[in-house]
Order: sequence, then structure tokens, then C-alpha cells
Amino acid sequence: MGNTEKLMQQIMDLKFTSKSLQRQARKCEKEEKTEKLKVKKAIEKGNMDGARIYAENSIRKRNEQMNYLRLSSRLDAVVARLDTQAKMTAISKSMGNIVKSLESSLATGNLQKMSETMDSFERQFVNMEVQAEFMESSMAGSTLSPLLKARSTASCSKWRMITGSRCLSAYPSLRLMRCR
Repeated sequence: MGNTEKLMQQIMDLKFTSKSLQRQARKCEKEEKTEKLKVKKAIEKGNMDGARIYAENSIRKRNEQMNYLRLSSRLDAVVARLDTQAKMTAISKSMGNIVKSLESSLATGNLQKMSETMDSFERQFVNMEVQAEFMESSMAGSTLSPLLKARSTASCSKWRMITGSRCLSAYPSLRLMRCR
């Protein structure tokens, strides 16, 4: 039980760290907006050197925010993997107990007990499959390559253009609305 408790503690620590990084990212986003407002005010006052400095600060805060988010995402992926490992460990223990129960049922020849044990085994197996499938799909989503991200962005843009044009032809009054 010591290893399982350690693993669960590590998972909780990593989740806490990930949330902390997300808070830092939000803080950087607010600071970036503040710097952008300073740029605007400096330009209005004709202070181009000051505006350039504020713009550099804004860019730096944006990069810092993205780095925090990237790291948080990677920690979330590690947490998911560790969580899968903890669940698989629990399932393997459960399956070991089921096998022992089956052996004792076979030795006594109690068909009802064998049936109950097999039902329990099947439930565990289905749960394991569902969890494995979910984790595979979430891992695939959390570790997309830049090429896949670019393709998905292009795909989303095409979809918006297609659906937008259909909406505009179906609802002419939407043309009067301003797109964001």
C-alpha cells in the first residue's frame, strides 16, 4: 500500500502544481493586457520609445503565459499517465483476487459462485477497457504535434467558412451582424 499512497500523493502534487501554473498564466494574461493599455496611452501621448518598451513587455508576458500553459499541459499529461497506472494497478490486484476466487470455486464445484466471480471479472475487464480507451484518446489530444495543430486549425477555419456561408445564405439578417 505504500507505493500506491506515494503514487496518489505524487498525482495530487502534480495536479496542484498544474493548477498553480494555470493561475500564473492567467496572471500573465492580465499583466499583458495592462501593458497593451500602456502602449495605447503612450502612443496617444506621442511617446514612441515608451510604447516600444511597453510593447516588448507585453510580448514577454504573452510568451511567459504560453510557457506556463505549455508546462501545465505537460504536467496534466503526466498526471493522466500516473492516474492510469494507479488504476491499472488496482485493477490487476482485483483481477488477481478474482482468479483466486475462481480457483476456490472450481475446487468446490459451486456453479453459482463461479458465475458471480465470472460476472465480476467481466465487469472489471470492461471497466479496464473503457479506462484504457479514454486515456489513449486523452493522451492523443494532449500531445498533438505542431503539424496536427496547424491542420486542425486550418480545418476549423474551413468549417467556419462553410458553415458561415450557409448561415448567411439561410439567414440574410445575419449579414448585418458584426463578425468577431
